[in-house]
Amino acid sequence: MERVTLRIPKQQIEEVEQMVETGEFPNRSEAIRSAVRDMLNEQADASGERTRGERSKRSWAKV
Repeated sequence: MERVTLRIPKQQIEEVEQMVETGEFPNRSEAIRSAVRDMLNEQADASGERTRGERSKRSWAKV
């Protein structure tokens, strides 16, 4: 795995921390990896690359 440094608004990090605290994710990194996977799946779905039957993801344009 590669390390990536990024800046995220404080409110969003607080929301990620809340998901970690409630046990939805084991840590921040896994939460962010999950968000990136969802975004990539959504892009693939939009371009028709995903197989039928897989659920669609919410739009990342809504930030």
